[in-house]
Order: sequence, then structure tokens, then C-alpha cells
Amino acid sequence: MDRIAALRSMMLIRTFEARLMDRPDHGFQLLSAGEEAVAVGVCNALSPDDQLLCSGRSIGPALARGLECAMVMAELLGKTTGTNQGRGGRGHLARPDSGFFGAHAVVGGNLTIAAGAALAAQQAGENQVILCLFGDGACGSGALHETMNIAALWNLPLVLVCNNNGLSVSTPPAQALAPSPLSSLAGPFGIAHATIDGMDVEHVAQATGNFVDQARRGEGPAFLECLSERFSSHSSATRDTRSNGELEAVRARCPIESYASTLQKTGLIDAAGTAELWADAAAEIERALAQADAAPFPDPAAVLADV
Repeated sequence: MDRIAALRSMMLIRTFEARLMDRPDHGFQLLSAGEEAVAVGVCNALSPDDQLLCSGRSIGPALARGLECAMVMAELLGKTTGTNQGRGGRGHLARPDSGFFGAHAVVGGNLTIAAGAALAAQQAGENQVILCLFGDGACGSGALHETMNIAALWNLPLVLVCNNNGLSVSTPPAQALAPSPLSSLAGPFGIAHATIDGMDVEHVAQATGNFVDQARRGEGPAFLECLSERFSSHSSATRDTRSNGELEAVRARCPIESYASTLQKTGLIDAAGTAELWADAAAEIERALAQADAAPFPDPAAVLADV
């Protein structure tokens, strides 16, 4: 993997979300701060022809997949130059021609769709892999079991990645889900599975890459659980239930600062180079905001278009 590009991608996600939330018109958002290594690591393992599905926490995965910042920003602000002409928003943002099959606002709603996409890929015979990224809250969904059953039965090229940030809104997995680790849910279906540190972008990329390669070889589906941290509340409209001390400990595990430190120790980049990457990310986000602000809102007369 391109280590500098991975670092910059994580910085871009963090900067994008922070700058968006500075605005009064940011809308209802689910943020990826603290979870950037999962999004970037997972996308690093995919080929351009593969497809990624994610949950409603879509900003990080969309940017990590390579969608243009200006298009994503415009979509979130409801502008016609957005990925879906301002109609999808965060919860339904999609760009299949760029390998981003789409976000799904319903918890667990992306799982069975991912199985269908994997079946289509298998029947097309184009050696394509489908990856579905979802949160720990979706592990209580019956749709996950149905998806794993069909994926195992039909040997689908599907990689399921659970981004376990330790909180389903405000409920820890241990209070709602009996399996531990959550990846063990795949065991009864004979699906390869693993649980890894989701704060290490290279570890995520390697583990995901192994499962993606396995699926591409026709060796069936896999389930990867990435243990991550959520630095903010569940959404822009909810209050964080964690104490200041808990949040301080969580944020001390920043995947961006940790990876930048690692790369500096190896001599691949220095402090000045790291600062320059942050500045480049900030400049790109400002350009994206300027383009989004200049774009028009949809014409109210087109409200029934594409419906």
C-alpha cells in the first residue's frame, strides 16, 4: 500500500468532517472520527472493479473509496452537483460507477443487498468482490444471519466487515449481543473470520486484502471484525453518554497521529511533511466547499423525478 497516500486519506476524512460540522447547515450526520483506519484500510484492499456497501456512517468510506470531495460535500448539502443530485444525502449516498455501491441508512439494511450484489458478480463471472461495511449494532439483525447463510451456501464473493466501535448508539455490544468476539457469528456457517485492531490502517488493509483475495479465488465469503473507537457522539443530533475521562482516553488512540508517528520513525516522512499533508487536506476541503456552495439546490418542480 502507498503509506503516505493512506495517511493523507485519513487526514482528508477527518478534515472534511470537521469543516462540515463548522457550518450551521451541516444537517444530520454520522461521523467517522476515530474510525478512519477502517475505511482507508478496507478500501485499500479493493480493486477499482469491486463494490463497497456501507452503513449510514458513509462519509469516511465514500472518501476512502476515492469519491471526489466536492461531489460528496455537495450531496451532503443537498446540491445538484452531488453524487446523487442532492437526493440521497449521507444515508443513501452512492456512486456505483466508482465502486461505491452505496450507503444504507437502515441498520443491517445493506447486508442482504450485498449478498444480492455478490450473487450478480458471481453470475457475471467478472472476478469481482463485494465488500459490505457495517457497525456492531447490525450484528443483532436477523439479516446478518440470512446473509451469511446464503453467502456460505452459494459460495459468494462477499467480504463482511464489522466496524465495531464499541457502541450501538450508546449501548456496548456486551449488553446486547451474546457472541464474543462478534466475528465468531460466522463460525457456524463455516465462514472464515477474524477480529483485528481497527486502529491500525496497515493491519486492516492486510487482513481485508487476505479475505478479498480469498473471495476472488472463489474460496467463499469471510467476516472481518475491526475493533475501532468513535471519537464523537453517535450523531450530530445525539448527546455523548461517555464521561470526559472516557473520551480523553479514547481520543488518545488516534489512528492518524499513531500512523504519522510510525511513518516518522521509519523516516518516510518528517514533522514538516506531516504538517504539509494536513494543509493539503484542508485546502482540498475548502475547494470542495466553494464548489458545493456555488452549486444550485434542486428545482422543487423535479421532486418526483427518479421516483
